[in-house]
Amino acid sequence: MEWLNVTAGQGLGGLLLASFLAATVLPGGSEALLWAFLELHPEEASTALLLATLGNTAGGMTSWGCGAFLPRWRRLETLPHGDRLRRWGSPLLLLSWLPLVGDALCVAAGWLRLHWLPCCLFMAAGKFARYWLIARMALAD
Repeated sequence: MEWLNVTAGQGLGGLLLASFLAATVLPGGSEALLWAFLELHPEEASTALLLATLGNTAGGMTSWGCGAFLPRWRRLETLPHGDRLRRWGSPLLLLSWLPLVGDALCVAAGWLRLHWLPCCLFMAAGKFARYWLIARMALAD
């Protein structure tokens, strides 16, 4: 991992950017970057966890915003599984960290005009839990 030997400040900035981009429709994952960063700078675990969660949540909310600007060409009642979306709403965003499905959930939440604050909070909780588990595993080595 010599190629990744960057200062903690540089690494944290890169982690924030990578976690933001990974939560948009762009391909990429920030989990491996968090793991590698923690291997080099375990003393920065709390800051890295916070910034990865913040960046990934901001990326998810960007997807939510994109969904909010999409026209509603179909009524909710005609959507497949529309009753489930209505029933569960923003708590489904606890799963926004999932590959592929997570991006679609964020865009759908915006398209359905679900209120931004609960969406953001559930999104952040799910993303934090995933990063926390990764950090625990990386620091257990």
